[in-house]
Amino acid sequence: MASLQEQIQTYEVEIKAFSPADATDLENFRIRFLGTKGIVKQLSGEMKSVPPELRKEAGQLLNAFKQLAEEKFESFKEQYQSGQSKGPAVDITLPGTPLPIGTRHPLRIVENEMVSIFEKLGFSVATGPEIEDDWHNFTSLNMPDHHPARDMQDTFYVSQNPDWVLRTHTSSVQARILETQPLPVRVICPGRVYRNETISARAHCFFHQCEGLYVDKNVSFADLKQTLYYFVTEMFGADTKVRFRPSYFPFTEPSAEMDISCTVCGGKGCNLCKHTGWVEILGCGMVHPNMLRNFGIDPDVYTGFAFGMGVERITQIKFQVNDLRLYSQNDVRFLRQFQAL
Repeated sequence: MASLQEQIQTYEVEIKAFSPADATDLENFRIRFLGTKGIVKQLSGEMKSVPPELRKEAGQLLNAFKQLAEEKFESFKEQYQSGQSKGPAVDITLPGTPLPIGTRHPLRIVENEMVSIFEKLGFSVATGPEIEDDWHNFTSLNMPDHHPARDMQDTFYVSQNPDWVLRTHTSSVQARILETQPLPVRVICPGRVYRNETISARAHCFFHQCEGLYVDKNVSFADLKQTLYYFVTEMFGADTKVRFRPSYFPFTEPSAEMDISCTVCGGKGCNLCKHTGWVEILGCGMVHPNMLRNFGIDPDVYTGFAFGMGVERITQIKFQVNDLRLYSQNDVRFLRQFQAL
């Protein structure tokens, strides 16, 4: 009995002096004294060693001790529940912690700007599936089976059906437009394309294109040139020079590639332009008569032009980003640079 009484008196001093710093301290107090393996339970287990004639008195002491611990716990519990703890008061009328604002991806920023420029010229936006059949991706674009131009593009084929591929260009969208919409048509076709290439700083297995198509009566190469002159002026500035070089594409004839004066060095020569002063940005040409015939369009009545450019290339020139892999790595340090745009 004397031992039990001494223990209770020692713990009572500890309980009366207890003052929690936070809710965690209070919970530790509850576990220590009132938990299933707490001190109250331990002292209750010692009642069996108390002589029978003293058990009533010992029980009263133990009940008073338990009540003291419970009252101490409840007093602080009420304070924490009412938000009146000794910690700093929280003003709930203040604004919350602001979350960081996201930003558009640099490719999306440039693509939106490109589309906006062509929309001013009357082009509408057209999209199509990224998994295409052979007809829309190759054959209808004047690339029949075994045509050597097919070797210009390393294609991903769908194993379940070799007639289906991951589109290698958004020209497939142009094919679907000519197939379904009445003439005249004037569309811009942005989207993601896929080619089986080794990933490096200058190449990737997927990238983005923005292609344009205009088919109507009396469309000429001069119309194509003036359209692209306007695009370059709006995108890179009025001082940018332009030149056309003869080229080959199976779905256009005649075909050309267009270069602009380097926006970094002003044409003097640098790493971006490989010290030539010029940077290639797109391919273009007049729609091939065979392509028009594939969609039941008489090339003697209608003519048209088409062009296509890589969004990554335009972004590289505009922001001087020289590693294509940065666009798809989701590195926050890279993406934050475009937050103000």
